[in-house]
Amino acid sequence: MKVESLVRILGADFYTGVPDSQLKALCNYLIHTYGIDPVHHIIAANEGNCTALAAGYHLATGKVPVVYMQNSGEGNIINPVASLLNDKVYAIPMIFIVGWRGEPGIHDEPQHIYQGEVTVKLLDDMDIRSFVIGKDTTEEELEGVMASFRGVLAQGKDVAFVIRKGALEYDEKVVYHNDNAMVREEIIRHIVRASGEDPIVSTTGKASRELFETRVANDQSHKYDFLTVGSMGHSSSIALGVALSKPKQRIWCIDGDGAVLMHMGAMAVIGANRPENLIHVVINNGAHETVGGMPTVASKIDLVAIARACGYPNAVRVDSFEELDRALADAKEKPELSLIEVACSIGARDDLGRPTTTALENKQNFMAYLETL
Repeated sequence: MKVESLVRILGADFYTGVPDSQLKALCNYLIHTYGIDPVHHIIAANEGNCTALAAGYHLATGKVPVVYMQNSGEGNIINPVASLLNDKVYAIPMIFIVGWRGEPGIHDEPQHIYQGEVTVKLLDDMDIRSFVIGKDTTEEELEGVMASFRGVLAQGKDVAFVIRKGALEYDEKVVYHNDNAMVREEIIRHIVRASGEDPIVSTTGKASRELFETRVANDQSHKYDFLTVGSMGHSSSIALGVALSKPKQRIWCIDGDGAVLMHMGAMAVIGANRPENLIHVVINNGAHETVGGMPTVASKIDLVAIARACGYPNAVRVDSFEELDRALADAKEKPELSLIEVACSIGARDDLGRPTTTALENKQNFMAYLETL
């Protein structure tokens, strides 16, 4: 189905969400049509943030907003859906568009398998009536469903469209880029060289894939790395838990700007605990690149100032490899919590692989290595 048909049938004029590769056609349509526009389209920090923002839109206009997300984001909307939107509370109607990663019977990465199994069930449990859109769904069928859903929305309830892989199409090509020069995979190589045999916790997405391939290229063990799959925004908290439990061992966290934004409160907790052995590296390309390159707001904020305000005693921003190497060496030498923000380009190798070890093997090898430290 053409994404333009979906948008026409929904009849909404305000969208907010967190980008997803399964919804790339919709995301590209919104960027091409509206860009980032407070009147029609906002990419927010996390799915709960989107839901609350959309609730505010409804309160101000009386109209029904659309919130889009990957199904992994359902966990982030449970609280506002149950305690804000629900018809037993404020009865705020909303349309959710959910990309169905890990659909049963469709091969996907391990972090999506269980989430895929419970995607529709979670919507049912939240009293959100849903309809699954696949490649064979017709416009006439969707129009009939939406006519029924309008009656549900009029009662102050919420509805959802669950989007199967390849169900939506958009013909316009949208290219995402920035003016930064450094490539993320090379940045990770520099971090690996600086960290030596120190443990690394890396964020979900391409950063962890590139870290895995860097170890392969260097003929190094993967035992040094915990590759966070799923749970976007939580790698820095995992790293904090490790650092606090291994106070004599330097711990590194390779993070991304979208992940930092998703749960920025983690930085406040890290800063308040101020572990002297944690180095937090945020690779900032101002984009949700792993799911297509749609922009984040990270290029418009001062992460270094935020880190300092949260209690990081050492926080710097670098935009060249010479500056990066100096910052890495300086952070490793200093017995204090450090943040290094690295300005990064958008893009990755077309032939970038995926880890060949299972998530369970990764955990076991990492834990066994930590026991030796």
